[in-house]
Amino acid sequence: METVIEVKNLRREYVTRRGIWKREKRVVKAVDGISFAVRRGEIFGLLGQNGAGKTTTIKMLTTLLAPTEGTCKVLGWNTFGEEKRIRARINFIFGGELGIYRRLSAWDNLRYFSNLYLIPRREQDAHIQKILELVDLAERADDLAETYSKGMLQRLQIARGLINDPEILFMDEPTVGLDPVGARMLRDIIRRLKEQGKTVLVTTHNLAEVEELCDRLVIINKGKVVARGTPAEIKGGAETLEDAYVKLIEGVNV
Repeated sequence: METVIEVKNLRREYVTRRGIWKREKRVVKAVDGISFAVRRGEIFGLLGQNGAGKTTTIKMLTTLLAPTEGTCKVLGWNTFGEEKRIRARINFIFGGELGIYRRLSAWDNLRYFSNLYLIPRREQDAHIQKILELVDLAERADDLAETYSKGMLQRLQIARGLINDPEILFMDEPTVGLDPVGARMLRDIIRRLKEQGKTVLVTTHNLAEVEELCDRLVIINKGKVVARGTPAEIKGGAETLEDAYVKLIEGVNV
């Protein structure tokens, strides 16, 4: 299968200063030499605790942050230096409620982003309607986003992320804060996107979500990859994926 994301020895460091006069320099390794590849049409997971380096990694993949060192390619292009070739072909969905305008309706939100992506006006109505139906918001399309539940807002986020018909959709903690029903609806939408041939990369620390959704994944701890493979391969001889995950994080061979 075609590789659409290629990461080799990727590093991202931050320099901070401490002390009264900020003279003590400290280098923080947020991402410390990770490598992995994502194939077209799969759901790929980045699993790790808070602070493991997941969000920093996804920011580099989506051209929002420059790597300190290593290779970071999306659709064959470098994410830093060739980002203009990438941006129109990907999209990024944040966890929570960022990225939409709450005082606009769902329809007007999607119209606005359609214009930003220079989608021809004659194509917008049909395209927006199709997306709203995919995320189960067609019946509430004319209601203001501020009247939506948290789950509906997150589905509108996905609709916004699909407006440019991206080949790859990046999702950073997409089900964070959602109740079980809302989280299940969101996972159903992600599966539908896979059926349409989309590649989805999702960051999470939700083990049940990983087992249900991901074809393959990497587990990151303190900026390093500690395991890779399918959920079943990572689980190995452990009773549950959670048991395997805890042992890996603690540095014990499974």
